[in-house]
Amino acid sequence: MTNEQKPSEKAETLAREILLLSRNTLLVNLRFLDLALSGLELCPMKESTLMTDGKHIFYHPKHILKNYISAKEIPVRDYLHLVFHCVFKQMYTNPTQDRLRWDLACDIAVENAITELGIQSARAPREHLQAQYTQALKKELNCLTAEKIYACLRGSDVTDAQIADLRAMFYADNHELWYMTPEQIEARFGISEAAHGESRSSIADAWGEIAERMRIDMETFGKRRGFLPGAMTQNLASVTRETYDYSAFLKKFAVMGEEIKINDDEFDYIFYTYGLQNYRNMPLIEPLEYKEIKAIKEFVIAIDTSGSTAGDLVQKFVQKTYNILKSEESFFTKINLHIVQCDAEIGEDKKITCAREFEEYLKEMKIRGLGGTDFRPVFQYVEELRSKHELTNLGGLIYFTDGWGAFPAKKPDYPTAFVFVDDDYNNYDVPPWAIKLILRKDEI
Repeated sequence: MTNEQKPSEKAETLAREILLLSRNTLLVNLRFLDLALSGLELCPMKESTLMTDGKHIFYHPKHILKNYISAKEIPVRDYLHLVFHCVFKQMYTNPTQDRLRWDLACDIAVENAITELGIQSARAPREHLQAQYTQALKKELNCLTAEKIYACLRGSDVTDAQIADLRAMFYADNHELWYMTPEQIEARFGISEAAHGESRSSIADAWGEIAERMRIDMETFGKRRGFLPGAMTQNLASVTRETYDYSAFLKKFAVMGEEIKINDDEFDYIFYTYGLQNYRNMPLIEPLEYKEIKAIKEFVIAIDTSGSTAGDLVQKFVQKTYNILKSEESFFTKINLHIVQCDAEIGEDKKITCAREFEEYLKEMKIRGLGGTDFRPVFQYVEELRSKHELTNLGGLIYFTDGWGAFPAKKPDYPTAFVFVDDDYNNYDVPPWAIKLILRKDEI
């Protein structure tokens, strides 16, 4: 900084130095955040407080200076607050979301994650104001991710005025940029996607890669370092969790078979109609009656009916499975499907041979069991069915559950998948021979 600088230029220079010092302080304490912390370009602005679009940090110099004078930890915490918004990809919003409640949910999630890190240099005064509300939320929710907090706020009777008061306790930055189009951002800040060479989607992808690297780094080195904060890992698990297509997953259990159906792929209509026209309605080539298709012909759906599995969730899963099976040639005309309910022992086995029987079962389905969870009885029962020739060409077994249980010691000779229902980002261990699929309740 030189003596010739104007007051506004001096303020801008000092504010930038404070932000760079804040970033370096965080780098010293949080090495796993190196990419995230260095991924934002500092840009001064004449309005608002702090903002980010995932590529820049827009800051009002006087706002930075005022906070630093109040407590030197505030800019450090604010910088990390912005970075966590990016790492957790919270600015990429659904247009139908309640903006007021989503903004608060995101701020609560990142502030709680910062607090749990326990970094002395980021302990700003607002942390103490937040504690009572955060502790109350933790009693209601297993993990404080923005999505879960948002759902909780939407389901409560908290008024907009109360939401605004809560937001003030967790506030660090203005989220207005999150809801602006690229054209609006260019008009306001003079920065276009073309100017910095990256679209909003490509920036989101880049933050997704950073989040995945952080998650792996924390899983690999966290325990050895004695550092594995819950809120951070939960939020990283949320943002890096894959969205699964259950339809595609179910079709992996398809088996080859023949269905009586015209094979349009191998039928040549030119030769066929030529014969009809020139040889007194005698086609030169008869249509092929058999077409080899992939479809699910014989398999088992096992349902965990222990006390932890909700009955309505089971019914939704079975209904979704049926909807997939009956579409796009997934069903043979005749099938051999066993729907087995089991907790610690077999409760019911319903044999389904056609679509009509499946529909009738869905109307009358009742959950039987509600005891403990043990996966082994189902596998033993399947072997009994095979020995009785009830199952002769088993395509696979899908086990629907939401908890842990005892697995069979021996690998079965048919494909086996465990479908877990979990909204809390647990990582279930399954044997090496089993396929694991984890779905959220809203994906069923």
